[in-house]
Amino acid sequence: MNLKQNTRRLALAAAIALAASISPAMAADTATEVTEARQEAQIWTSYALSPYLKAHDIKIIVDEGTATLSGTVGEEVDKELAGEIAQGVSGITKVDNQILVAADYVPGPASSERSFGEIVEDASITTAVKSKLLWSKHAQGLSAKVETKAGRVALTGTADSDEARALAEALAQNTRGVVAVDNQLVVDRNQATLTETVKDTGDDVGQDFSDAWITTKVKSTLIYSSNINSSNIEVHTKDGNVTLSGAVNSGAEHALAVQLAGNVKGVRSVDAKGLSHS
Repeated sequence: MNLKQNTRRLALAAAIALAASISPAMAADTATEVTEARQEAQIWTSYALSPYLKAHDIKIIVDEGTATLSGTVGEEVDKELAGEIAQGVSGITKVDNQILVAADYVPGPASSERSFGEIVEDASITTAVKSKLLWSKHAQGLSAKVETKAGRVALTGTADSDEARALAEALAQNTRGVVAVDNQLVVDRNQATLTETVKDTGDDVGQDFSDAWITTKVKSTLIYSSNINSSNIEVHTKDGNVTLSGAVNSGAEHALAVQLAGNVKGVRSVDAKGLSHS
């Protein structure tokens, strides 16, 4: 016991001595360096996630609130975008935009490894597809695995009907960022699905979904889906009856919004009379 206490006391004394040896100026310098590194990382991450800048090799140096940008891009708008992103980072007071614009600039050959931005995009697509399948009242016969690479979605696993298999492909294909769907789902009418297994164990809560839950899932489904301008659509739910209002660009978009809303678990009906289109 005494040995442990003495060891702790020695460790505490050493920590106090080390802290005392660091001057306030050194501590301030360290804090500044950490802040600047964080700002550089935030700007770089934003570039890596931008579809317009991720292919460019832009260098960032932050010093006392000034972000200095260098590198080469092919368009003036890309240079301006890089500057605006950097200026928007908290703590950046000035942007020294030294990026060169060369009309004949071609980014270097793509690496065989996926970039950070591509990994994030693929993961986002996978999550969106999984969510849409999970929320769908017509996809309960699915036991599907979703994988995405370069915007190409692969569906593997089982479906209990041809209709469920086709629906899974349609929901995946209509997701933002998806360029192709490889539907490898196998129809197995005797295969117990995850939903059936849950019901058998008595853990299923039935079909009682709150109006708030339904509204949230309908909105999210519209946001995740391509060919839908979800920002112009309002969603309200009462007793499972969904009302869509706002504006869409075409009759096809109107029909798709109704179809997607009606596909969500717990939705009893969809009233889209308030959803106008040109």
